Amino acid sequence: MTETTNLCLAKDNSKVKRKDAVPIWEKYTLTIREAASYFNIGEKRLRRIVDENPNADFVVMNGNRVMIKRKIFEKYIDEAGVV
Repeated sequence: MTETTNLCLAKDNSKVKRKDAVPIWEKYTLTIREAASYFNIGEKRLRRIVDENPNADFVVMNGNRVMIKRKIFEKYIDEAGVV
């Protein structure tokens, strides 16, 4: 088996190579920072969307950390006229 090196986001939003990182487009859930980078939406706007839709299917709470279900949020954006 060959080792693969994937890019992930560092705390300063720079891309860092990690051997064990799952590519962002393959992740089931994304942090706010990852979702902001993936969907090209600001972190503040994403937090506002979560606050406005606390019981939405795309929101998962991991303790106090908000996680976004990537595929379900993609459908939400597809159906939304304005984000």
